[in-house]
Amino acid sequence: MSTHPVTLFTGQWADLPFEEVARLAASWGYDGLEIAASGDHLDLQRAEADPEYVQSRLDILDRHGLNVYAISNHLAGQAVCDDPIDFRHQAIVRPYVWGDGDGEGVRQRAADDMKRAARVARKLGVDTVVGFTGSSIWPYVAMFPPVPASVIDAGYEDFANRWNPILDVFDAEGVRFAHEVHPSEIAYDYWTSVRTLEAIRHREAFGFNWDPSHMMWQNIDPVGFIWDFQTRIYHVDCKDTRMRPQNGRAGVLGSHLAWGDPRRGWDFVSTGHGDVPWEDAFRALEAIGYTGPISIEWEDARMDRLHGAAQAVDYVRSLLWPQPAASFDAAFSNQ
Repeated sequence: MSTHPVTLFTGQWADLPFEEVARLAASWGYDGLEIAASGDHLDLQRAEADPEYVQSRLDILDRHGLNVYAISNHLAGQAVCDDPIDFRHQAIVRPYVWGDGDGEGVRQRAADDMKRAARVARKLGVDTVVGFTGSSIWPYVAMFPPVPASVIDAGYEDFANRWNPILDVFDAEGVRFAHEVHPSEIAYDYWTSVRTLEAIRHREAFGFNWDPSHMMWQNIDPVGFIWDFQTRIYHVDCKDTRMRPQNGRAGVLGSHLAWGDPRRGWDFVSTGHGDVPWEDAFRALEAIGYTGPISIEWEDARMDRLHGAAQAVDYVRSLLWPQPAASFDAAFSNQ
C-alpha cells in the first residue's frame, strides 16, 4: 500500500456541517480531511481561545475514522497582500477579518488570522497550513498601461514585509506554509514562484501546495514544477483541468464566460476527467521523496460533487501503487 493518505479538501463543502462532510468522506474511503477555515468546519478565532472546540473537531474526525493532515486558510490569506480590498473580499473572509472594511485594516487582520492558523494547526497536531498570499501587483499582470519595474519590485517587497512576520510565527510553532501557485497570487506561475522565494530569502517556512489545475491553462509543465521545486513541495492538491480550445476562438483568460460554458477554452473538472498527467506527476512525487497527503479538491461545473468526490478517491488510489523494494533489474545479477 502507498503511504500517502488520501484526503478531501473541505473548502467546496463549507455549506454542509463539518460532521456531515466527515461522514461522507469516510463513506467514500478517504483517510482524512484538509480542513478549510470556512463555514462551521474550523473557526480559527474560536479554536485559538477554546480547547474544547479544538477537541470537538478531533472528536468528529475520530468518530468517522479520519485524521487531519493539513488545514487551509486560503481566504484570509488572499486579503493579506491584495490591493484593492473590496466587495470580493467581504464575501469570502470572516466578519472579524473584514471589520469596518478599511483596506489596510483588513490586510492587517488577515495577517493576524494567518498567524492564528499556525497556532491552531499546532493545537490540532498539524504541521502544514495551505493557502493563498494575495498580491498587490496582480492588477498589473497585463503590463499595460505600462508598469515600471520599480512597481513590480515594490510588490515583492510588500509581500516580504507582510509575510515575514507571519512566517516568524510559523517557525515558532514548527508549522510550514504551503502556498498554492495560482493566478491573483504573488506566485502564480514558474518564474513568479522563483522570485517569491527570492523575496523571502528562501526561508524554509514557505513552500508550495502543488495544484496542477492552475498550471495547465497557463501552459506550465506541472511535472517539471515538481522536480524543479522538489524541496518546496509541502502539500499536494488534486484538481483537474480540461483543455478544449475552440478553433482559436477561446483564449486562456476565459473570456468572462461562466464555468462550464462550452465556449471556454478550459475548465476545472473532477480529478481524472481532465488533461493533468497524473501518473507522471505521482511518479515524480515519489522520485522526490514526497511523503505527505494527496488531497482531492473537487471543482466541476458539470458534475455533481457527491459523484465526483466518490469517484476521485478511487481514481487517485489506482495510481498510488506500492513502490518496489529493489531495482527491477536486480534479478539479472542472480543469473
